[in-house]
Amino acid sequence: MDWSTIVPPSESVLELIVRGSVTFLVLALLLRIVGQRESGGLGITDLLVVVLMANAASAGMTGNADTIGDGLVLAATMLFWSVTLDAVAYRWPAVAHLVKPRPRPLVLDGRLDHRVMRREFITEEEVLTQLRLHGYSDLDMVARAYLEPNGMISIVPKPDKKS
Repeated sequence: MDWSTIVPPSESVLELIVRGSVTFLVLALLLRIVGQRESGGLGITDLLVVVLMANAASAGMTGNADTIGDGLVLAATMLFWSVTLDAVAYRWPAVAHLVKPRPRPLVLDGRLDHRVMRREFITEEEVLTQLRLHGYSDLDMVARAYLEPNGMISIVPKPDKKS
């Protein structure tokens, strides 16, 4: 085995960083646009979408790259942007809403917010199922329910209607 042909990057490190940066930032933007519901609770079809998206994006990132070094440069670039976006969101709360999703209200004072449900493609039955899974059999028991940035639903009960 000739380590000198499989370890050092075969492409320009700068080119790999640019390709990895553009791909990561565009995919992060696309996933941000898709909505919060898609980010939580990966099912088998969700996992398939992630794998296929990674496969489709890999050609644009790697070009003719084929060594371990190329892969490590790309992996480091992806980790850099992941940490950088988190740091930017933490350091400048004013721009955090562009980088990180916020909780979205699905239930307000026992009433469904159909506008948010339409935006996130969540049906009334799905919201009611989540309420039941949290121990609430009726919307009147719920002061607020939020679709959290991780795709999960959190519930704040009405003070006099705790289950």
